[in-house]
Amino acid sequence: MKVQVQSKKGLRTILSVIVDKQTIQNKMEERLETLQKEVTLKGFRTGKVPVSVIKSQFGKSVYGEVVDKILRETSTKAIEQQKIKIAGQPKIDLKTFGEGKDLNYELQIDTLPEIILKPLKNFKAIEYKISVDEQTIKSKLDELSKSHKQYEDKKDSEAAKTGDQITFDYSATVDGKKFEGSEGKGVQIELGKDLFLKDFDNQLLNTKKNEIKIVNAILPANHPKKELANKKAKFECKILSVKQPKQNKVDDNFAKTLGAKDLLDLKKIIESQISSQYSQALNSITKKEILDQLEKTHKIDLPENLIKQEVSIITQNLKNEEKEKNKLNNEKIAKSRIKLGLLLNEYGEKNSLKVTDDEVKAEIQKQIKGMPGQEKMVFEYYQKNPNAAQNLKGSIYEEKILNLIKSKIKLETKKIKIKEAEKIISEFNKPNLTTNKSKKGSASISNQAKSKKISKK
Repeated sequence: MKVQVQSKKGLRTILSVIVDKQTIQNKMEERLETLQKEVTLKGFRTGKVPVSVIKSQFGKSVYGEVVDKILRETSTKAIEQQKIKIAGQPKIDLKTFGEGKDLNYELQIDTLPEIILKPLKNFKAIEYKISVDEQTIKSKLDELSKSHKQYEDKKDSEAAKTGDQITFDYSATVDGKKFEGSEGKGVQIELGKDLFLKDFDNQLLNTKKNEIKIVNAILPANHPKKELANKKAKFECKILSVKQPKQNKVDDNFAKTLGAKDLLDLKKIIESQISSQYSQALNSITKKEILDQLEKTHKIDLPENLIKQEVSIITQNLKNEEKEKNKLNNEKIAKSRIKLGLLLNEYGEKNSLKVTDDEVKAEIQKQIKGMPGQEKMVFEYYQKNPNAAQNLKGSIYEEKILNLIKSKIKLETKKIKIKEAEKIISEFNKPNLTTNKSKKGSASISNQAKSKKISKK
């Protein structure tokens, strides 16, 4: 194999590659000999078909297969030989080929730019910490108290009203006939929520314990039995109990019903939950501050093919007229993402940052803990979707890089109250497409930049 630099302009290099005809012939013979052992043709036993016959039958397809393999192998070797850092997918342009001829092709390669990282000493950013006051925690406790209602029995003489919990047995008929599901035992409803059947609750108002009440209602349109859909039904209800909501006492016992050790522990959990609700958004703001400074501080030439690829990703769900209308802005976003992806990746490589399998597993476990009752679903999701685990690895890698940068800049920690946090987040979330530097975007570029796939023109 002979490799020559045909041309080099900016970030684009064109290599001329020649593979001699003898190498191709040897590969052809090897492949034909392999086929000889496998192929069965009429009139010949398996393994006894002459090579000449196999060549006449399969020569063209074998040649194509061999050349395809040679192109993949030699293009990779040529790139390694020239010590080129590729960006995106190199393209192959065949010049001469055919049996009995040298294989001559050009390899068009877009290269990654050389990146010289600038000092971070003048970078500034604010890291926000939420200060959760007692009143906020108390308000949340009140909400929990109201949403986790407890009930106490009313006197037998007291009638049911809106908000009360009523328990009843029923027997129903349609056109005087019973049907599947026409009987129910110990049904509980909160009057006023109308969750059983439309207008069912209203008819149970003012009923008392041990009372028999006839309720008329329309069966739902999506009833499992189509013949019963939208049918008028008559329910004979026996009232078993009428209970009224009682004020929860917010104490250790109440906390335990919610899974906390005691009231103090519940308050800590609430504080942590409120804080975490805002932390992701606030961390995004800090990240944007850092990324903006990185982008402004560094000037980098960007490979055109990466720009096209990223624009394609950004606009994949847009109509053609939308693509054209926002063409310049989409290119701006794409360039920003590529630039930041390359810069972050360079920081990672320069500082030998890596993500271990144990770190990925730990992050998955963290997600599992944050989704009680759905542990199996989360675990199976990552098992069935290897790409999801890979994306998670990319996110952890990026987080490591950002933490490294934070450790080297002037990072001010600022405690803020919830109202201030909401104001800051609201301002940050105002539409501003030109500054859209999502985590997904920068991470995907890092992966694209490392791609070594070869495509033929």
